Amino acid sequence: MSTEPQQPEPETESEPEPEPEPESREPGHARRTAETEKARRADERERARTGEQRRHAAEAEDTYHLKVFRYDPDVEAKAEPHFDDFHVPYEEGMTVLDALIHARDEYDSSLTFRHSCRQAICGSDAMFVNGQQRLCCKTQLSALEEPVRVEPLPHQQVIKDLVVDMEHFYEQMEAVEPYFQGETPEDPTTEQRQSRENRETVKMSTRCIWCGACMSSCNVAAGDNEYLGPAAINKAYRFAMDDREEEAVKEHRMDVLAQEHGVWRCQTQFSCTEVCPKDIPLTEHIQELKREAVKSNLKFW
Repeated sequence: MSTEPQQPEPETESEPEPEPEPESREPGHARRTAETEKARRADERERARTGEQRRHAAEAEDTYHLKVFRYDPDVEAKAEPHFDDFHVPYEEGMTVLDALIHARDEYDSSLTFRHSCRQAICGSDAMFVNGQQRLCCKTQLSALEEPVRVEPLPHQQVIKDLVVDMEHFYEQMEAVEPYFQGETPEDPTTEQRQSRENRETVKMSTRCIWCGACMSSCNVAAGDNEYLGPAAINKAYRFAMDDREEEAVKEHRMDVLAQEHGVWRCQTQFSCTEVCPKDIPLTEHIQELKREAVKSNLKFW
């Protein structure tokens, strides 16, 4: 029996064999990858939660609102006087000066004001706070209503922000020769003793720290640039009422005080006494010098 030769079957393309899956680089790799991803997501959630907590804490933080006078003639954008707002974190015992320092150090380094001792001794940080002359280092924030409005001393030329020109104030102080000029003893080693009673008379006048708050509050000084002012008159009082001062010097000092722009210009409004941070009875001292001026004039009648 004959058989037909078998025809070769047509060739078909063979499907590529699948590549073997790569083996893990090391045992447990997939598990650790999953754990890492889980930790990353947990960390993101924690950061988000912490950020939210901080935001709420900032919103709930006890702050004080300050409105601070700004003026800088050297910068065009600040040449027009205006007020800037600062929200300062409050801490117990914080003063206006503390708040200004925080605002300058944390928010705006261009904020300019004077300060030095922070103990109500130097007098350099006298400003107009909530409508009254005050020492910023002595004024507690907790004693003020918000917003706390901080301005330079009135009746003074503003140099920049809260800094005023004190040159005229110092000139008036110097005009009364604010220093002791006693009798010259024959023996230079002799003590120039002061009685207890006389010391009590001048004691309060010695507390002046030259802050300028009284001069700034005086309505007479605001309208009369030649008026000596309460601070200078008080300084003259300190020496004019000192029993140890030379008689000729006393007469000269009284002449300065009794002139047109001296003690007689005081209208007894007590504004200087009210704002004095050292509680000096300035108006009372001026009235006493008026009496001394009258006595001095009576000597020549």
